[in-house]
Amino acid sequence: MVLGLGSDHAGYDLKVELIKYLKSKGFEINDFGPYSDDRADYPDFAHPVALAVENKEVDLGIIMCGSGNGINMAANKHQGIRSALCWEPEIAALARQHNDANICALPARFITVQKAKDIVDAYLENEFEGGRHAARVDKIAC
Repeated sequence: MVLGLGSDHAGYDLKVELIKYLKSKGFEINDFGPYSDDRADYPDFAHPVALAVENKEVDLGIIMCGSGNGINMAANKHQGIRSALCWEPEIAALARQHNDANICALPARFITVQKAKDIVDAYLENEFEGGRHAARVDKIAC
């Protein structure tokens, strides 16, 4: 599975840790930046990840900024993107199972690295259940 990751400066350190962790688990990673913790604007990294997911260049995306909100909002401007702000593993699992989330957004300033790993594991270990949820997901796009 190929994952696209992106962040801003506030999420940079967490992104670096998650890249190491995910590579150790055998995932292929496309790092869309930034490549340092210098000031960076979250839309500049949310949009390339979202485009890669839309264009099927990556299977899923993981994005992060300080609160997770800004980068999540930017990604969700793309048609076909269902980015979910996840702060607990259970939220991430439900985002995949019920909402067919194709991007997981993390609040880097509010979770530990271990919590982020647990959230990402829950996100990646679950799949869309379809069924009664499919009709709801189909109504999301404008």
